[in-house]
Formats: sequence, structure tokens, C-alpha cells
Amino acid sequence: MKGSRVVVTGGAGFLGSYLCERLIEKGAAVVCLDNFLTGSPRNVEHLIGRPAFRLVECDLTGFVHVPGQVDLVLHFASAASPADYLRHPIETLKVGSMGTLHALGLAAEKSARLVLASTSEVYGDPLEHPQKETYWGNVNPVGPRSVYDEAKRFAEALTTAYHDSRGVDTAIARIFNTYGPRMRPHDGRAIPTFIRQALLGEPITVTGDGSQTRSICYVDDTVDGVLALAESDFAGPVNIGNPAEMSMSDLAETIRDLAGSSSPVRFIDRPVDDPAVRRPDTSLAEERLGWRPRVDPVTGLRRTIDWFEKELNSPYSVAS
Repeated sequence: MKGSRVVVTGGAGFLGSYLCERLIEKGAAVVCLDNFLTGSPRNVEHLIGRPAFRLVECDLTGFVHVPGQVDLVLHFASAASPADYLRHPIETLKVGSMGTLHALGLAAEKSARLVLASTSEVYGDPLEHPQKETYWGNVNPVGPRSVYDEAKRFAEALTTAYHDSRGVDTAIARIFNTYGPRMRPHDGRAIPTFIRQALLGEPITVTGDGSQTRSICYVDDTVDGVLALAESDFAGPVNIGNPAEMSMSDLAETIRDLAGSSSPVRFIDRPVDDPAVRRPDTSLAEERLGWRPRVDPVTGLRRTIDWFEKELNSPYSVAS
């Protein structure tokens, strides 16, 4: 990546900010595009002022122009938590469709490689377990979650069309439940919610009976996987996640114990179309990219809890 110039859409978001940081460490120049709907300039404030970093406020669903050389486009612009995409349904659909169209147009114009941040949510409430890339999914196209699920499924189709019909160098990463420092305490996802509740001594709210499972992947591992895909010639799609599966009840209790909290666990109604299981088959990533996750959940959760503890006590919190 040294000497290359990379555009990161959604670069001021949780995962995007880590990609910007790592790319600069690897010697690349980064243009970060973000409209700050769910991202925050604070996530990249430590990069502002570096010659290799440029932050541009930009709505990807409008006209996008990046002057000069571009070697790689990492398309990570999208709301990612249920609370965000349910609050911004039209914006989520627009960035998955028009935003992806403009990102692909930029890659085509610059003869650059593009990596699409897709999601395990393309598998919906899966009838195959664990999920392989060959599985087509079980998605409700008119349910509340469809604004995110179908936006990403369309983005995959559009990316594939540009690859097959226009010869654009593309890749698709299906990302599973990434977590780590810089997540927003109120973003609505399970891990920041459980950590915030545990640290504040509030009841930890687990949906349903807590038996539904997730496979959580620490942000450093996800970034490694995405960049391994970017540096390869593989088009994917490829699962990027940690196969270490746990129930939501076990996750809540693990977080409570690591936080040294005495918060009770309280069960609440389960959201519509909430997947019962989620676990990636990562054999393709290991075979084609030489990548596998290395940070175990306890280590990653402990690092995340330590960050949240400082964040919740900071007057400069990333807020909601």
C-alpha cells in the first residue's frame, strides 16, 4: 500500500476510521469521505493535520469528484446499527444504491480497485449454519431490517455487474459483527449497549430469551481481513468474521463479569426478523487471503470495556 492513494467512504465511522489509520501506517495517502450522519470527525481527529490524510465532508449519494490519482476505493459508507438504519431508512437505501453507484463510478474513472463493505445481514435469518459465501440467504424484503439488508444485497449485485460487464476491479467483503473502541455508547448494537449498561449499573437488556447467537470479531482482525482482500486479486464475496459463536445471554454475562458489574440481566421483546443464529465459515478467507482472526473475544471485550469506561467519564464523549 506504500505510495498508493486510497479513498475511504464512510471513513469517519467506527470501522472506516480504523481503516484510515492503518492505511496511513502502511504508507498510503488517504482521502476520507463522510457526511457525518452516523460517523464523527472525532474518530479521525488524531489524523487531521497529517500530510497523508484529507477529510472531506461529502454525501456520496450526490455528485462525487476526487481529483488526482486514486488506486483503491474502500466503500464503507452506510449506517450499520439497527437503531441508525431504522431511524434513517431512506438514507440507508440511498447510500447502498446511489452511493455504491458513485463509488463504483469513481473506481471505474480512476482504474482503481474497489472493496465493498457488505455484511453478514445479506444472509438474513439463515437456514444454513454456519454461513458459507455460497448461501443465498433468507431475507424478508419488506421487513423493518430490509432497508439495510436489501441495500447491501443490491450493492453486491451492482458491484458484481460493474466487475463482470465493465471490467472494474472489485471485491466484496461480508463483515460479521465487528466491535471495539470508538463504537458509540448508544448506537443500538448489543456490545456497546451491554457495556454501557454494565458500567452504569443499569439492567442489561437482552432481547428474546437470549438463546440467539452472534459471532463477534474484534476491529483489528476485521481491518486485517479487509486489507488482505484489498491487496489480493480476489473478487469474493468472502466472509470476514470470527467463528467463535456465543449466545446473547452468554455475551451479556461475559461483559458483566469483565466489567466487574452487578447489573441484573433483563429480557425484553425480540426485534422483528432478528436472526436466530450467526456464524461465518471463514475457510475461504483463510484459503484465498491467508487470513484468520487472532483476537479472542475475552481479550477484545476487555479492551473495549476499558475504552468505554474512559469514554463514559469524558466530557468529550462521542455521544449517542
